[in-house]
Amino acid sequence: MSGFVEKPEAPEVPGLVHLHTGKVRDLYQNEAGDLVMVASDRISAYDWVLPTEIPDKGRVLTQLSLWWFDKIADLLPNHVLGTEPPPGAPAEWQGRTLICKSLRMVPVECVARGYLTGSGLAEYEETRTVCGLALPEGLSDGSELPGPIFTPATKAAVGEHDENVAYEEVARQVGAETAARLRQATLAVYSRGRDIARDRGIILADTKFEFGLDGDGETLVIADEVLTPDSSRFWPADTWEPGHAQPSFDKQYVRDWLTSAESGWDRRGEQPPPALPQEVVDATRAKYVEAYERLTGTTWT
Repeated sequence: MSGFVEKPEAPEVPGLVHLHTGKVRDLYQNEAGDLVMVASDRISAYDWVLPTEIPDKGRVLTQLSLWWFDKIADLLPNHVLGTEPPPGAPAEWQGRTLICKSLRMVPVECVARGYLTGSGLAEYEETRTVCGLALPEGLSDGSELPGPIFTPATKAAVGEHDENVAYEEVARQVGAETAARLRQATLAVYSRGRDIARDRGIILADTKFEFGLDGDGETLVIADEVLTPDSSRFWPADTWEPGHAQPSFDKQYVRDWLTSAESGWDRRGEQPPPALPQEVVDATRAKYVEAYERLTGTTWT
């Protein structure tokens, strides 16, 4: 059992139809048929959306995505049409709202890995492969790969795991041409992000993207968030050392506390996770803000 500990009520806004409450975003449609995506301060871990929010998290992720969209604009188009909340929207939507082009979303999590960790490490330790791609012997947690690899996954519902799949399965699901375009776009955006992050003393270990097809069905468009601490693993370059888990600019404080004796929570049991203590909330917020400031070179306000 997993999902929302407490599923929130989506605000009603004149002229908008609420479509979906996701792990961290609420999705609406306006009268023009555009999507209105609002990033909340919710945080998820171990397939649960926790009852405690991280202040400013949604704003940080939205503003960081916009910064990255600008940095990759020459590689492919994105789905953003505007950022101004619609009339009648709650005041807290400011800075966390994207008006987006409605796309035909491709049902694949497009993952790029430049370093070995997470589910990729688990598969490698069993088979010396990741998503069917053979890797050299001798790699460990945090090892840099010989080159970036495309390791797609199926998209899962809230409370369920994404499942890594081989490239051939993606080609079977969406067609060989679309699969090839997804792989090329994923690796191109990852490589751009990796190089920019490296210049700022940050390792982009891996990341995931979502893509859609424009109305003509021909144009591949990057959507959702891009290169944020929720969709990527960012590590400090100056402390990187293969052979163990790396410190990261994300919700690691949350994961560590949930699996500690202090929380008293059994992640493999049936009970939902407890509320987070204030010090974990504060430390997690600080990590999101630090990632934003180090990447963009600007002070968070």
